[in-house]
Amino acid sequence: MTDTIFALASGAGRAGVAIVRVSGPDAGPALAALAGSLPEPRRAALRSLNARDGSLIDRALLLWFPAPQSFTGEDVAEFHVHGGPAVIEALSEALIAEGLRPAEPGEFSRRAFAHGQMDLTEAEGLADLIDAETQTQRQQALAQMGGALGSLYGEWRDALIDTLAAIEGEIDFPDEDDVPEGLSERAGPPLETLCASMRAHLADNHRGERVRDGFTIAVIGAPNAGKSSFINYMAQRDAAIVSDIPGTTRDIIEVRLIRAGFVVYMADTAGLREASDVIEAEGVRRALARAESADMRCLMIDVSRETPDEAAFAMLRPGDVVLLNKTDLASVDAPVPEGVAAFPVSVKTASGLDAFNAWLDRELVTRLGGAEAAPLSRARHRELVQRALASLEEALSLLSSRPELAGAEVNRAIRALGELTGAVDIEDVLDRVFSQFCIGK
Repeated sequence: MTDTIFALASGAGRAGVAIVRVSGPDAGPALAALAGSLPEPRRAALRSLNARDGSLIDRALLLWFPAPQSFTGEDVAEFHVHGGPAVIEALSEALIAEGLRPAEPGEFSRRAFAHGQMDLTEAEGLADLIDAETQTQRQQALAQMGGALGSLYGEWRDALIDTLAAIEGEIDFPDEDDVPEGLSERAGPPLETLCASMRAHLADNHRGERVRDGFTIAVIGAPNAGKSSFINYMAQRDAAIVSDIPGTTRDIIEVRLIRAGFVVYMADTAGLREASDVIEAEGVRRALARAESADMRCLMIDVSRETPDEAAFAMLRPGDVVLLNKTDLASVDAPVPEGVAAFPVSVKTASGLDAFNAWLDRELVTRLGGAEAAPLSRARHRELVQRALASLEEALSLLSSRPELAGAEVNRAIRALGELTGAVDIEDVLDRVFSQFCIGK
Protein backbone atom coordinates (compact mmCIF):
# COMPACT_ATOMS: atom_id res chain seq x y z
CA MET A 1 0.00 0.00 0.00
CA THR A 2 2.52 2.58 -1.19
CA ASP A 3 0.01 4.69 -3.12
CA THR A 4 -2.09 7.45 -1.59
CA ILE A 5 -5.85 7.47 -1.93
CA PHE A 6 -8.63 10.01 -1.49
CA ALA A 7 -12.43 9.98 -1.46
CA LEU A 8 -15.45 11.98 -0.42
CA ALA A 9 -16.14 10.79 3.14
CA SER A 10 -19.39 12.73 3.56
CA GLY A 11 -22.64 12.25 1.68
CA ALA A 12 -22.80 12.89 -2.04
CA GLY A 13 -24.78 15.82 -3.43
CA ARG A 14 -25.20 19.48 -2.55
CA ALA A 15 -24.38 20.20 1.12
CA GLY A 16 -23.05 22.91 3.39
CA VAL A 17 -19.83 21.04 4.11
CA ALA A 18 -18.12 18.14 2.35
CA ILE A 19 -15.24 16.10 3.79
CA VAL A 20 -12.57 14.68 1.51
CA ARG A 21 -10.28 12.17 3.22
CA VAL A 22 -6.75 11.32 2.10
CA SER A 23 -4.63 8.38 3.32
CA GLY A 24 -1.16 7.20 2.43
CA PRO A 25 2.49 8.25 2.37
CA ASP A 26 1.85 11.29 0.16
CA ALA A 27 -1.02 12.65 2.26
CA GLY A 28 1.29 15.16 3.98
CA PRO A 29 3.01 16.43 0.84
CA ALA A 30 -0.34 16.77 -0.94
CA LEU A 31 -1.82 18.69 1.96
CA ALA A 32 1.21 20.98 2.16
CA ALA A 33 1.17 21.54 -1.61
CA LEU A 34 -2.44 22.72 -1.58
CA ALA A 35 -2.43 24.58 1.75
CA GLY A 36 1.13 25.93 1.83
CA SER A 37 2.19 23.98 4.92
CA LEU A 38 1.04 21.25 7.27
CA PRO A 39 -1.23 22.28 10.15
CA GLU A 40 -0.45 21.17 13.69
CA PRO A 41 -1.39 17.49 14.15
CA ARG A 42 -4.98 16.87 15.25
CA ARG A 43 -5.80 20.59 15.42
CA ALA A 44 -8.16 22.18 12.90
CA ALA A 45 -6.72 24.98 10.77
CA LEU A 46 -8.47 27.32 8.34
CA ARG A 47 -6.44 27.67 5.14
CA SER A 48 -6.79 28.64 1.52
CA LEU A 49 -6.43 25.74 -0.93
CA ASN A 50 -4.72 26.53 -4.21
CA ALA A 51 -4.28 24.44 -7.34
CA ARG A 52 -0.89 24.11 -9.07
CA ASP A 53 -1.72 27.03 -11.35
CA GLY A 54 -2.28 29.22 -8.27
CA SER A 55 -6.06 29.41 -8.63
CA LEU A 56 -8.10 29.34 -5.41
CA ILE A 57 -10.05 26.10 -4.88
CA ASP A 58 -11.74 27.05 -1.60
CA ARG A 59 -11.21 28.23 1.96
CA ALA A 60 -11.19 24.99 3.96
CA LEU A 61 -10.85 23.59 7.43
CA LEU A 62 -7.93 21.13 7.46
CA LEU A 63 -6.98 18.27 9.78
CA TRP A 64 -3.69 16.38 9.81
CA PHE A 65 -3.26 12.95 11.46
CA PRO A 66 0.31 11.60 11.23
CA ALA A 67 0.73 7.82 11.30
CA PRO A 68 0.07 5.71 13.24
CA GLN A 69 -2.45 7.82 15.19
CA SER A 70 -5.11 7.84 12.49
CA PHE A 71 -8.09 5.83 11.32
CA THR A 72 -6.07 3.86 8.76
CA GLY A 73 -2.78 3.78 10.69
CA GLU A 74 -1.24 5.75 7.79
CA ASP A 75 -0.75 9.49 7.36
CA VAL A 76 -4.26 10.91 6.94
CA ALA A 77 -5.46 14.37 5.91
CA GLU A 78 -9.00 15.70 5.86
CA PHE A 79 -10.27 18.62 3.80
CA HIS A 80 -13.51 20.16 5.11
CA VAL A 81 -14.64 22.21 2.14
CA HIS A 82 -17.90 23.78 1.01
CA GLY A 83 -20.19 21.06 -0.27
CA GLY A 84 -20.88 22.21 -3.80
CA PRO A 85 -20.12 19.69 -6.57
CA ALA A 86 -17.80 22.14 -8.34
CA VAL A 87 -15.66 22.56 -5.20
CA ILE A 88 -15.37 18.81 -4.71
CA GLU A 89 -14.49 18.32 -8.38
CA ALA A 90 -11.79 21.02 -8.28
CA LEU A 91 -10.26 19.55 -5.11
CA SER A 92 -10.31 16.06 -6.62
CA GLU A 93 -8.54 17.27 -9.75
CA ALA A 94 -5.91 19.01 -7.61
CA LEU A 95 -5.29 15.83 -5.60
CA ILE A 96 -4.97 13.74 -8.77
CA ALA A 97 -2.45 16.31 -10.05
CA GLU A 98 -0.42 15.64 -6.87
CA GLY A 99 -0.26 11.92 -7.76
CA LEU A 100 -3.13 10.65 -5.61
CA ARG A 101 -5.84 8.30 -6.86
CA PRO A 102 -9.54 7.85 -5.99
CA ALA A 103 -10.17 5.15 -3.37
CA GLU A 104 -12.01 1.90 -4.05
CA PRO A 105 -15.07 0.92 -1.93
CA GLY A 106 -13.96 0.10 1.62
CA GLU A 107 -10.30 0.85 0.93
CA PHE A 108 -9.84 3.12 3.96
CA SER A 109 -11.27 0.48 6.29
CA ARG A 110 -9.20 -2.22 4.62
CA ARG A 111 -6.05 -0.21 5.25
CA ALA A 112 -7.13 0.23 8.88
CA PHE A 113 -7.50 -3.55 9.10
CA ALA A 114 -4.12 -4.13 7.43
CA HIS A 115 -2.41 -1.81 9.91
CA GLY A 116 -3.99 -3.48 12.95
CA GLN A 117 -6.38 -0.64 13.74
CA MET A 118 -9.34 -3.08 13.80
CA ASP A 119 -10.02 -6.75 13.23
CA LEU A 120 -12.35 -8.04 10.55
CA THR A 121 -15.43 -8.31 12.78
CA GLU A 122 -14.90 -4.71 13.92
CA ALA A 123 -14.63 -3.61 10.29
CA GLU A 124 -17.90 -5.40 9.53
CA GLY A 125 -19.46 -3.69 12.53
CA LEU A 126 -18.36 -0.34 11.10
CA ALA A 127 -20.01 -1.16 7.77
CA ASP A 128 -23.19 -2.18 9.60
CA LEU A 129 -23.15 1.07 11.59
CA ILE A 130 -23.00 3.12 8.40
CA ASP A 131 -25.93 1.11 7.00
CA ALA A 132 -27.93 1.11 10.26
CA GLU A 133 -31.47 2.45 9.89
CA THR A 134 -32.92 1.47 13.27
CA GLN A 135 -31.73 1.94 16.83
CA THR A 136 -31.38 -1.80 17.35
CA GLN A 137 -29.17 -2.08 14.27
CA ARG A 138 -27.12 0.86 15.54
CA GLN A 139 -26.66 -0.68 18.98
CA GLN A 140 -25.68 -4.07 17.59
CA ALA A 141 -23.23 -2.52 15.12
CA LEU A 142 -21.64 -0.36 17.82
CA ALA A 143 -21.10 -3.40 20.05
CA GLN A 144 -19.48 -5.32 17.20
CA MET A 145 -17.38 -2.34 16.13
CA GLY A 146 -16.26 -2.03 19.74
CA GLY A 147 -14.80 -5.52 19.63
CA ALA A 148 -17.53 -7.57 21.33
CA LEU A 149 -17.37 -10.39 18.79
CA GLY A 150 -13.65 -10.10 18.12
CA SER A 151 -12.85 -10.37 21.84
CA LEU A 152 -14.98 -13.49 22.21
CA TYR A 153 -13.44 -15.22 19.21
CA GLY A 154 -9.98 -14.15 20.30
CA GLU A 155 -10.49 -15.68 23.74
CA TRP A 156 -11.64 -18.94 22.15
CA ARG A 157 -8.64 -18.94 19.82
CA ASP A 158 -6.16 -18.29 22.63
CA ALA A 159 -7.67 -21.12 24.69
CA LEU A 160 -7.39 -23.48 21.73
CA ILE A 161 -3.75 -22.55 21.13
CA ASP A 162 -2.99 -23.43 24.77
CA THR A 163 -4.87 -26.73 24.41
CA LEU A 164 -3.08 -27.55 21.16
CA ALA A 165 0.25 -26.91 22.84
CA ALA A 166 -0.67 -29.43 25.53
CA ILE A 167 -1.69 -32.05 22.97
CA GLU A 168 1.40 -31.57 20.81
CA GLY A 169 3.60 -31.57 23.90
CA GLU A 170 2.70 -35.17 24.61
CA ILE A 171 3.03 -36.15 20.95
CA ASP A 172 6.49 -34.58 20.53
CA PHE A 173 7.94 -35.31 23.97
CA PRO A 174 6.25 -38.44 25.31
CA ASP A 175 9.25 -39.50 27.40
CA GLU A 176 10.15 -36.15 28.93
CA ASP A 177 9.76 -35.91 32.71
CA ASP A 178 8.12 -32.48 32.55
CA VAL A 179 5.29 -33.67 30.30
CA PRO A 180 2.75 -35.42 32.53
CA GLU A 181 1.41 -38.74 31.32
CA GLY A 182 -1.98 -38.49 29.67
CA LEU A 183 -1.64 -34.77 29.05
CA SER A 184 -3.72 -35.00 25.88
CA GLU A 185 -6.59 -36.46 27.89
CA ARG A 186 -6.44 -33.44 30.17
CA ALA A 187 -7.22 -31.32 27.14
CA GLY A 188 -10.71 -32.82 27.13
CA PRO A 189 -12.38 -30.59 29.76
CA PRO A 190 -11.31 -27.28 28.19
CA LEU A 191 -12.38 -28.54 24.77
CA GLU A 192 -15.76 -29.54 26.21
CA THR A 193 -16.13 -26.08 27.73
CA LEU A 194 -15.32 -24.41 24.43
CA CYS A 195 -17.78 -26.66 22.57
CA ALA A 196 -20.50 -25.71 25.04
CA SER A 197 -19.74 -22.01 24.56
CA MET A 198 -19.90 -22.34 20.78
CA ARG A 199 -23.18 -24.25 20.89
CA ALA A 200 -24.69 -21.57 23.12
CA HIS A 201 -23.40 -18.88 20.76
CA LEU A 202 -25.00 -20.61 17.77
CA ALA A 203 -28.31 -21.27 19.55
CA ASP A 204 -29.51 -17.67 19.23
CA ASN A 205 -32.36 -18.27 16.76
CA HIS A 206 -30.41 -16.17 14.22
CA ARG A 207 -31.20 -13.08 16.28
CA GLY A 208 -28.21 -11.03 15.17
CA GLU A 209 -28.72 -11.75 11.47
CA ARG A 210 -32.41 -10.88 11.74
CA VAL A 211 -31.62 -7.57 13.45
CA ARG A 212 -29.13 -6.77 10.72
CA ASP A 213 -30.96 -8.13 7.65
CA GLY A 214 -34.60 -7.93 8.71
CA PHE A 215 -37.33 -10.20 10.09
CA THR A 216 -39.47 -11.87 7.40
CA ILE A 217 -43.22 -12.52 7.58
CA ALA A 218 -45.08 -14.45 4.87
CA VAL A 219 -48.78 -13.61 4.58
CA ILE A 220 -50.51 -16.73 3.27
CA GLY A 221 -54.06 -17.91 2.71
CA ALA A 222 -56.72 -18.68 0.12
CA PRO A 223 -57.51 -16.27 -2.72
CA ASN A 224 -59.54 -13.21 -1.68
CA ALA A 225 -58.90 -13.80 2.04
CA GLY A 226 -57.75 -10.18 2.31
CA LYS A 227 -53.98 -10.64 2.13
CA SER A 228 -53.32 -7.77 -0.29
CA SER A 229 -55.60 -5.39 1.60
CA PHE A 230 -53.77 -6.35 4.80
CA ILE A 231 -50.38 -5.70 3.19
CA ASN A 232 -51.57 -2.28 2.04
CA TYR A 233 -52.85 -1.50 5.54
CA MET A 234 -49.52 -2.45 7.11
CA ALA A 235 -47.52 -0.51 4.50
CA GLN A 236 -49.91 2.47 4.63
CA ARG A 237 -49.83 2.64 0.84
CA ASP A 238 -51.13 0.78 -2.21
CA ALA A 239 -48.32 -1.75 -2.46
CA ALA A 240 -50.45 -4.63 -3.76
CA ILE A 241 -53.33 -4.76 -6.23
CA VAL A 242 -56.67 -5.45 -4.54
CA SER A 243 -59.37 -7.10 -6.64
CA ASP A 244 -62.42 -9.31 -6.22
CA ILE A 245 -61.01 -11.53 -8.98
CA PRO A 246 -59.37 -14.60 -7.38
CA GLY A 247 -55.71 -15.14 -8.21
CA THR A 248 -54.83 -11.47 -8.77
CA THR A 249 -51.54 -11.85 -6.87
CA ARG A 250 -49.27 -14.12 -8.87
CA ASP A 251 -45.80 -13.16 -7.68
CA ILE A 252 -44.52 -12.25 -4.22
CA ILE A 253 -44.96 -8.59 -3.28
CA GLU A 254 -42.77 -7.51 -0.39
CA VAL A 255 -43.04 -4.39 1.74
CA ARG A 256 -40.47 -3.08 4.19
CA LEU A 257 -41.65 -1.92 7.60
CA ILE A 258 -40.04 -0.59 10.77
CA ARG A 259 -41.74 -2.17 13.78
CA ALA A 260 -40.62 -1.76 17.42
CA GLY A 261 -37.23 -0.58 16.17
CA PHE A 262 -36.68 -3.58 13.88
CA VAL A 263 -36.71 -3.96 10.10
CA VAL A 264 -39.54 -6.26 9.00
CA TYR A 265 -40.18 -7.59 5.49
CA MET A 266 -43.80 -8.61 4.99
CA ALA A 267 -44.60 -10.58 1.84
CA ASP A 268 -47.96 -10.85 0.08
CA THR A 269 -48.17 -14.23 -1.65
CA ALA A 270 -50.37 -15.92 -4.22
CA GLY A 271 -53.61 -17.42 -2.96
CA LEU A 272 -53.25 -21.07 -2.00
CA ARG A 273 -55.56 -23.16 -4.15
CA GLU A 274 -55.55 -25.61 -7.06
CA ALA A 275 -53.95 -23.49 -9.79
CA SER A 276 -55.84 -22.76 -12.98
CA ASP A 277 -52.78 -22.17 -15.18
CA VAL A 278 -48.99 -22.57 -15.13
CA ILE A 279 -48.38 -18.97 -14.06
CA GLU A 280 -50.65 -19.25 -11.06
CA ALA A 281 -49.09 -22.64 -10.26
CA GLU A 282 -45.68 -20.99 -10.14
CA GLY A 283 -47.09 -18.28 -7.87
CA VAL A 284 -48.47 -20.92 -5.49
CA ARG A 285 -45.13 -22.72 -5.51
CA ARG A 286 -43.33 -19.49 -4.62
CA ALA A 287 -45.87 -18.76 -1.89
CA LEU A 288 -45.26 -22.16 -0.29
CA ALA A 289 -41.47 -21.70 -0.55
CA ARG A 290 -41.64 -18.25 1.06
CA ALA A 291 -43.87 -19.58 3.84
CA GLU A 292 -41.33 -22.33 4.52
CA SER A 293 -38.34 -19.96 4.73
CA ALA A 294 -40.00 -17.04 6.54
CA ASP A 295 -39.36 -16.23 10.19
CA MET A 296 -43.12 -16.03 10.76
CA ARG A 297 -46.22 -17.13 8.86
CA CYS A 298 -49.40 -15.03 9.00
CA LEU A 299 -52.38 -17.09 7.83
CA MET A 300 -55.39 -15.05 6.71
CA ILE A 301 -58.80 -16.68 6.73
CA ASP A 302 -61.98 -15.16 5.33
CA VAL A 303 -64.45 -16.15 8.04
CA SER A 304 -67.40 -14.99 5.92
CA ARG A 305 -66.98 -17.74 3.35
CA GLU A 306 -64.41 -20.35 4.32
CA THR A 307 -63.85 -22.84 7.05
CA PRO A 308 -60.21 -23.22 8.16
CA ASP A 309 -58.81 -26.48 6.82
CA GLU A 310 -56.14 -28.78 8.18
CA ALA A 311 -53.84 -28.20 5.21
CA ALA A 312 -53.61 -24.48 5.96
CA PHE A 313 -53.04 -25.05 9.66
CA ALA A 314 -50.40 -27.70 8.91
CA MET A 315 -48.16 -24.98 7.48
CA LEU A 316 -48.06 -23.11 10.78
CA ARG A 317 -45.48 -23.42 13.53
CA PRO A 318 -45.42 -22.22 17.14
CA GLY A 319 -44.98 -18.45 17.11
CA ASP A 320 -47.03 -17.96 13.93
CA VAL A 321 -50.32 -16.09 13.79
CA VAL A 322 -53.80 -16.49 12.29
CA LEU A 323 -55.92 -13.49 11.30
CA LEU A 324 -59.63 -14.33 11.16
CA ASN A 325 -60.57 -11.64 8.66
CA LYS A 326 -63.88 -10.04 7.63
CA THR A 327 -65.42 -10.18 11.07
CA ASP A 328 -67.54 -7.24 9.92
CA LEU A 329 -69.45 -9.79 7.82
CA ALA A 330 -69.36 -12.88 10.02
CA SER A 331 -67.90 -14.24 13.22
CA VAL A 332 -66.22 -17.62 13.51
CA ASP A 333 -64.46 -18.99 16.55
CA ALA A 334 -61.83 -21.18 14.91
CA PRO A 335 -59.51 -23.33 17.04
CA VAL A 336 -55.87 -22.84 16.05
CA PRO A 337 -52.82 -25.07 16.55
CA GLU A 338 -51.05 -24.92 19.89
CA GLY A 339 -48.56 -22.08 20.16
CA VAL A 340 -50.20 -20.10 17.35
CA ALA A 341 -51.82 -16.74 18.12
CA ALA A 342 -55.18 -15.79 16.62
CA PHE A 343 -56.91 -12.43 16.16
CA PRO A 344 -60.41 -11.71 14.85
CA VAL A 345 -59.99 -8.71 12.56
CA SER A 346 -61.56 -6.73 9.79
CA VAL A 347 -59.00 -5.25 7.45
CA LYS A 348 -61.77 -3.19 5.85
CA THR A 349 -62.70 -1.43 9.11
CA ALA A 350 -59.31 -1.94 10.85
CA SER A 351 -61.12 -3.64 13.72
CA GLY A 352 -58.79 -5.86 15.76
CA LEU A 353 -55.64 -4.76 13.95
CA ASP A 354 -54.42 -2.64 16.86
CA ALA A 355 -54.36 -5.77 19.01
CA PHE A 356 -52.47 -7.65 16.31
CA ASN A 357 -49.92 -4.85 15.90
CA ALA A 358 -49.31 -4.70 19.65
CA TRP A 359 -48.80 -8.48 19.70
CA LEU A 360 -46.42 -8.30 16.72
CA ASP A 361 -44.30 -5.60 18.36
CA ARG A 362 -44.06 -7.64 21.57
CA GLU A 363 -43.04 -10.72 19.58
CA LEU A 364 -40.30 -8.81 17.76
CA VAL A 365 -38.88 -7.46 21.02
CA THR A 366 -39.02 -10.92 22.60
CA ARG A 367 -37.38 -12.69 19.65
CA LEU A 368 -34.87 -10.06 18.61
CA GLY A 369 -34.36 -8.01 21.77
CA GLY A 370 -30.97 -7.47 23.33
CA ALA A 371 -28.97 -10.09 25.17
CA GLU A 372 -25.77 -9.83 27.17
CA ALA A 373 -23.66 -11.83 24.71
CA ALA A 374 -22.72 -10.33 21.34
CA PRO A 375 -24.83 -12.06 18.66
CA LEU A 376 -23.70 -13.53 15.37
CA SER A 377 -24.56 -10.90 12.79
CA ARG A 378 -23.57 -12.51 9.50
CA ALA A 379 -23.86 -15.88 7.79
CA ARG A 380 -20.05 -15.84 7.46
CA HIS A 381 -19.67 -15.79 11.23
CA ARG A 382 -22.15 -18.61 11.75
CA GLU A 383 -20.55 -20.85 9.14
CA LEU A 384 -17.07 -20.43 10.63
CA VAL A 385 -18.21 -21.03 14.23
CA GLN A 386 -20.04 -24.14 13.03
CA ARG A 387 -16.87 -25.29 11.28
CA ALA A 388 -14.79 -24.70 14.40
CA LEU A 389 -17.32 -26.57 16.56
CA ALA A 390 -17.38 -29.55 14.19
CA SER A 391 -13.58 -29.75 14.32
CA LEU A 392 -13.54 -29.61 18.12
CA GLU A 393 -16.19 -32.32 18.42
CA GLU A 394 -14.11 -34.49 16.14
CA ALA A 395 -11.00 -33.68 18.20
CA LEU A 396 -12.75 -34.83 21.36
CA SER A 397 -13.62 -38.17 19.78
CA LEU A 398 -9.97 -38.71 18.76
CA LEU A 399 -8.26 -37.34 21.86
CA SER A 400 -7.65 -40.58 23.74
CA SER A 401 -6.90 -42.80 20.75
CA ARG A 402 -5.26 -40.58 18.10
CA PRO A 403 -3.98 -37.40 19.75
CA GLU A 404 -2.06 -36.42 16.61
CA LEU A 405 -5.31 -36.36 14.62
CA ALA A 406 -7.05 -34.56 17.46
CA GLY A 407 -4.34 -31.90 17.28
CA ALA A 408 -4.95 -31.49 13.54
CA GLU A 409 -8.66 -30.92 14.21
CA VAL A 410 -7.89 -28.33 16.89
CA ASN A 411 -5.64 -26.62 14.35
CA ARG A 412 -8.55 -26.48 11.90
CA ALA A 413 -10.73 -24.90 14.58
CA ILE A 414 -8.02 -22.32 15.31
CA ARG A 415 -7.86 -21.44 11.62
CA ALA A 416 -11.64 -21.06 11.39
CA LEU A 417 -11.63 -18.64 14.33
CA GLY A 418 -8.71 -16.82 12.75
CA GLU A 419 -10.76 -16.36 9.59
CA LEU A 420 -13.49 -14.74 11.67
CA THR A 421 -11.24 -11.92 12.85
CA GLY A 422 -8.89 -11.88 9.86
CA ALA A 423 -5.96 -13.23 11.86
CA VAL A 424 -5.06 -15.63 9.02
CA ASP A 425 -4.45 -14.93 5.35
CA ILE A 426 -7.90 -14.91 3.70
CA GLU A 427 -7.49 -12.53 0.76
CA ASP A 428 -10.62 -13.70 -1.06
CA VAL A 429 -12.71 -13.16 2.08
CA LEU A 430 -11.27 -9.67 2.54
CA ASP A 431 -12.14 -8.81 -1.06
CA ARG A 432 -15.76 -9.83 -0.49
CA VAL A 433 -16.09 -8.03 2.86
CA PHE A 434 -14.57 -4.68 1.94
CA SER A 435 -16.15 -4.50 -1.54
CA GLN A 436 -19.50 -4.08 0.25
CA PHE A 437 -18.37 -0.84 1.96
CA CYS A 438 -19.21 2.59 0.63
CA ILE A 439 -16.51 4.62 -1.06
CA GLY A 440 -14.81 6.92 1.45
CA LYS A 441 -14.89 4.42 4.32
